[in-house]
This record gives sequence, C-alpha cells and structure tokens, in this order.
Amino acid sequence: MRHNANAAVFLDRDGTIIEDRGHLRDPSDIIFFPETFEALRKLHDYFLLFIVTNQVGVAEGIITLGDVDRINDCIVAALGERGIVVTDVYACPHMRSDNCPCIKPKPYFLKKAVQYHGIDLGVSFTVGDHPHDVQLARNAGARGVYVLTGHGRKHLDELPEDTQIASGIGEAAEMILSGRTATTRKRRPKLMQKGLLYQEKRIDAAGAVHVQSPRSFGHS
Repeated sequence: MRHNANAAVFLDRDGTIIEDRGHLRDPSDIIFFPETFEALRKLHDYFLLFIVTNQVGVAEGIITLGDVDRINDCIVAALGERGIVVTDVYACPHMRSDNCPCIKPKPYFLKKAVQYHGIDLGVSFTVGDHPHDVQLARNAGARGVYVLTGHGRKHLDELPEDTQIASGIGEAAEMILSGRTATTRKRRPKLMQKGLLYQEKRIDAAGAVHVQSPRSFGHS
C-alpha cells in the first residue's frame, strides 16, 4: 500500500479494545484486553486512530451521555498515558429504530473524519467484533477486520465470505500492518501534553457525540 499520512484505523470500543461488559457507567469497570496497548502502539506509528462506538443504552435510558463521555475519557486517558493518541472519539447514542444517520454501519462518522481530519478512507481500516463494523468499512470505501473477541464468535455466520478475521486486536493490528509496513514510512512520533485530554467535545445536529483530542497531542 502506498504511503498516506492520512490513513486511519477506526476502532470499535466494547469487545474490540476493551471487554464488552454491558452498558458501562463506572470507569472501574473498564478492562482492556491484554494485547490492546501493544497493538495500538504499533498501529499508531502508521495510522491516525479513532474510536467509533454505538451506545444504544443512552436511547434506552440505561446510561447517559455523561456516562458515555466519562468512560470514553478514561479510555483515551489510559491510552494517552502509554503514548497512544486517539484523534477523535465518535459515539452514536441512538437506537437502530430511530433511523439516525450516525449508527454503524452508516458511514456518517467516517465521513466526518474525512471532513475534519482529511482522512483518506481508501487506505483506512475498521476493526470490530460485529458484522456492522465490517459493513461500515464497505459502506465507506475502507477495509474491515473482524475480531473474535466480544460478540465476534456469535456472529461469524453473518459475515461475508471474504471477510478478514482476526482472533483479537493484536492479530488485527498485525494483519493491517502486514499489508502496509513494506511500502510506508513510520509516522514521526509526537509529544503529548500530560494531563490534557480533549480540545473539544460537541454534539452535532444529528445528535452524535464527537470528542477530539487536543492539538498538543500532535494530530490535526
């Protein structure tokens, strides 16, 4: 694959980088998979990283947007402490029956990443444990990797035959990098400002939640 400074990996949250433990309210319930940090460090050298998550529990009244923000803040902070920058966090708070524009597999958030961060979806990837994460990639013109953690094994029969399948985030990272590192240069490491999590948090006209990392983290 050719070098592109605006290539990205769009990561599902629950069941992909952390254990799926239901609708999270308390940061103490966050459990990262053992391979998450090393996998994302490797990806971070070559890709901008995003988190894209459906949080239907908000619409169902089980959790609040504040709960979602708090959990996402803690995840981004934990990654940042390990030198892993998340450029933006996107959360859909709707039920599928709401017919919103932002719930996966609709490519709403990926198009936002193009608009605000100049992402080239043609050289980008999605990673997730649900068939809609694979379909998200196809709808956006990216490439999807399906992981067997979380709900992954439960939905295997629903996948297209040509789906790339990984045991977890570690193998997914290796699969992505195996097609990239031979023809691309490493991204220059960036300095982080300790203690600063976000530059901006906003809810757009569609009711979707965007959380952007600060400029001092080194990504624009």
